[in-house]
Amino acid sequence: MDVIQAIKGRRSVRKYKPDPVSDAAVEAVLEAARWAPSWANTQCWRFVAVRDPQLRDRLAATVKPETNRAAAAIREAPVTIVACAEKGRAGYYKGEASTDKGDWFMFDVALAMQNLVLAAYAAGLGTVHVGLFDAKEAARVLELPENVVVVEMTPLGYPNEEPTAPRRKELADIMFKEKYGRK
Repeated sequence: MDVIQAIKGRRSVRKYKPDPVSDAAVEAVLEAARWAPSWANTQCWRFVAVRDPQLRDRLAATVKPETNRAAAAIREAPVTIVACAEKGRAGYYKGEASTDKGDWFMFDVALAMQNLVLAAYAAGLGTVHVGLFDAKEAARVLELPENVVVVEMTPLGYPNEEPTAPRRKELADIMFKEKYGRK
């Protein structure tokens, strides 16, 4: 599968088969994440692969609101990948934030997670980006050190649904030439 096919074909999966995901498959998607670009190659991301059903339940309980279908997906999928970041590394030069964006960890983790979900899709696995949750509580569940924050979670498993592609804006609606607003 080429990269454009993976980009266009990947969907947010919220229903999973109970089939186990091998350690090799988990390591393969994390290997793809590892190769993402990062600020000054700081590689601030850290990943926790959670298989334990009780821990997945506790992580699912952090998802807000309670009606969010991602909570059930975290409980149902055989693995949840929790993407974390070491604070104060990405976006810094000599201990100071280098841009008006501050800590750059959100960008770096997003790049790694995009690699991960595309690799998962190419391997026949499903994922969904989960960002609406109590990150501090998730960090407590995982016993993270103070300098590490939870950024995102994704269930990982074999899809038990085939979501259709949502409508995308036309390129002409989002692209300008030379200056903003200029078609």
